Amino acid sequence: MKPPYINRELSWLEFNQRVLNQALRPDLPLLDRVKFLAITGSNLDEFFQVRIAGLHTLHKSAPTVRDPAGLDVGEQLAAIEKRVRRFKKDQERLFQKDLLPGLSAAGLPLHKVTDLHSDQIHQLSQHFENHISPLLSPLLLTPENARQIIPSLKVCLALTISHSEPSDERIVIIPLPSTTPRSVLVNEGGFVLLEDLIAHFCSSLFPGESITAHTTFRLTRNTDIPANEDEAHDFAEEIHQVITARGQSFPVRLQTSQDNNLTHQIITLLQLDLHKVFLTKHAPLALADLFSLALADGFNHLRSSPIHGSESPTLDPTHSIFHILDQEQDITLVHPYQTYRPIVRFIEEASRDPHVLAIKQTLYRTAKNSQIVDALIHAAKSGKQVTVLVELKARFDEAHNLDRAEELRKAGAQVLYGVKGLKTHAKIALVIRNEDGHLKRYVHLGTGNYNELTARFYTDISYLTCRPEFGADASIFFNAITGRTKLENFRALIPAPTQIKHTLINLIEEETARALEGEEAHITAKMNSLEDLDMINALYAASKAGVQIRLNIRGICCLKTGERKEAKNIQVISIVDQQLEHMRIFHFHQGGDHAVFISSADWMTRNLEKRVELMTPILDPSSKKLLINILASSFRDNQNAYLIQTDGSSKPIERKKGERKFRMQDHLAQLFERKAAAAAQARSSSLEPHLPKT
Repeated sequence: MKPPYINRELSWLEFNQRVLNQALRPDLPLLDRVKFLAITGSNLDEFFQVRIAGLHTLHKSAPTVRDPAGLDVGEQLAAIEKRVRRFKKDQERLFQKDLLPGLSAAGLPLHKVTDLHSDQIHQLSQHFENHISPLLSPLLLTPENARQIIPSLKVCLALTISHSEPSDERIVIIPLPSTTPRSVLVNEGGFVLLEDLIAHFCSSLFPGESITAHTTFRLTRNTDIPANEDEAHDFAEEIHQVITARGQSFPVRLQTSQDNNLTHQIITLLQLDLHKVFLTKHAPLALADLFSLALADGFNHLRSSPIHGSESPTLDPTHSIFHILDQEQDITLVHPYQTYRPIVRFIEEASRDPHVLAIKQTLYRTAKNSQIVDALIHAAKSGKQVTVLVELKARFDEAHNLDRAEELRKAGAQVLYGVKGLKTHAKIALVIRNEDGHLKRYVHLGTGNYNELTARFYTDISYLTCRPEFGADASIFFNAITGRTKLENFRALIPAPTQIKHTLINLIEEETARALEGEEAHITAKMNSLEDLDMINALYAASKAGVQIRLNIRGICCLKTGERKEAKNIQVISIVDQQLEHMRIFHFHQGGDHAVFISSADWMTRNLEKRVELMTPILDPSSKKLLINILASSFRDNQNAYLIQTDGSSKPIERKKGERKFRMQDHLAQLFERKAAAAAQARSSSLEPHLPKT
């Protein structure tokens, strides 16, 4: 009998298919569809850099190792390649047959430079000379340097240059400048691709010579390079070396636009096996670059209106956030339906408040010009005690995090670069305030990063509290990561890698025991990924006992649904919509007592055993009710929800006859708009006197 698990990588590819399905929908605005296509390209880039690269490394050292689904490494790579090639054909067909005609009809046709009239060509010639040519750096490609000088993930123009005799031919590559948009708008409407523009005008870079052939290509390199934490004397320098090593690491994919002799020469120079080569004739290389087209100025009518976020009814901007928390004790925010501004305000107020003595915070991924980091720098310069853990192992954010960590350190903050052997993925901020001679602690806990930009389109939960037990646990947490002590003796918060997995399995087993006793037993959970086998097996046992289990999983799901005894009571859905579903909420019925948690951790082995994470129990009744309703609304969605099948594939959930349309993200946006409007109305009809200061 086959193992009851889905291969992790194939499950992830099915998630990316769900994203592509959004781009295939004719009922969505055109540029939304372009955006979803761009997302699939960006997702696939990271998949090759990390997951495929890791499998290639494993194939060299342990090719016979089998995954939980029973596949050895070679079988996994073969199945992935087959699925990716089918997926790539779907991407190309969508772009060529559907999106291009739609863009043309909407006034954004894709032109070839050779098809333009003389005035347009003159405009592009001037643009090339003034804005592009100075940025170009032709590089000679030789057998000795080919694997070293080609940059990763950059579209490159390859040219065969000849002076006079064929024996003089050489291959030159021109990487497209990253500071220039890939889509160049043309007078009278439409756009050309940057590589087409450069290919047309680049002969000026080679005076007295001729270009006899050209093609475009793009190389993807391995980024699955771990830092050597055991031997690193300077961890920041070790991370710098990892970043540098990525630029020279082995290739995992070559994308090319033409099957010609020049392409074959490049493949030979790179010493690449053909299974790593992907020919793309009918769509641009680097589909992620289509984001610039999806966000093009002047075409708002071709995309959905963004969610601006409602104000929280509780957080009156005329009162200090600390005063409000004193009154309310707990505040739950749901982003982006409710603005992220209160979280920024929490840190900014703390940085300015003379009663605040210390701020402690973890940072994993931050915005480029982060107001939160700026506030922490201001607090440190003002003499407050500021302690910040900046995780240098946050993949693809290492260089940015190094820069911000150095700024914080120079401002006087105590900076840590994470903890040895683990990634710190917990989202927590602690503010310590002197109130009438007593120290009071205020805490923020979240499911998402401290990132004002991604908070606009990632769905996440923020929880603000001044409960003493949460404040005490926050202090234990920071003492553990700064003082190398253990994550123990917590009163409310539940940390990983020490307690989250054990706690969750206990909660599942409690529901199992209730079901075996004939009691009502339910588990409802929302997360990004489910991969840990212990968690899956606990869910199978619960389902077999009769526990009703509903899971909303955006991405990877290695649990097999179906009619087997261990899965017959498990329903798994995935929602892919305009906002990226990122919140983690776990609800256990507990005989009607309803235990509800939010967490920074997914149910993956890496989160539960190899990262520093936090799971937060929600104690406030109104917050608990809100989160249970959010979970319930996801299972009502009949517009953007998919049912995960036994083989891991996805089937759109269709509206039943007579059933009203229901889209969870619309429902939540409207819910919080109504709450904000009602609060504003109540405030406007209340009279508040000015009282003398006591």
